[in-house]
Amino acid sequence: MTTYAVTAVGPDGPGEVAAVAEALSALGANLEDASMTRLRGHFAMTLVATVEAEQADVERALMPVGEVTGLHVSVWAVDADPPAPAGSRMWRVTLHGADHPGIVAGVAREVAAAGGNITDLSCRLVGELYVMTLDVEAANEPSLAAVAERLGVTLRVAAVDEDLL
Repeated sequence: MTTYAVTAVGPDGPGEVAAVAEALSALGANLEDASMTRLRGHFAMTLVATVEAEQADVERALMPVGEVTGLHVSVWAVDADPPAPAGSRMWRVTLHGADHPGIVAGVAREVAAAGGNITDLSCRLVGELYVMTLDVEAANEPSLAAVAERLGVTLRVAAVDEDLL
């Protein structure tokens, strides 16, 4: 069994998730992890699948998906997910404020400097309001008050109750 990461990006419309999932299912692939969203009217999906097939076979199986849907599809082999560092836990960071360049960069740099690993990130522009949610894996609560003040945004950090996951 080999584990592959697959990305599919392109124009949004009905049936993209079904087309990708069906092509992989026909190979006997197990979809272990997946994320899909619409980004300003564009479809974006990343998934991890395990299958007894060569990379070229997976690419060939997905080629018709791209031809029919207009999606740009890529495939590459990935290693197993390493275990989380001992003593780490999950934190949810929520942020909102006036939109301006540098918000993601500033917060992400501060999280990294604190030893945190961003495991999920979502941003949306709602009119003039910028809204961002991050899931961060870190041993301690990331201290982000200074970057929030510097960026002029409201930011909240809360522990994620692992029993709810």
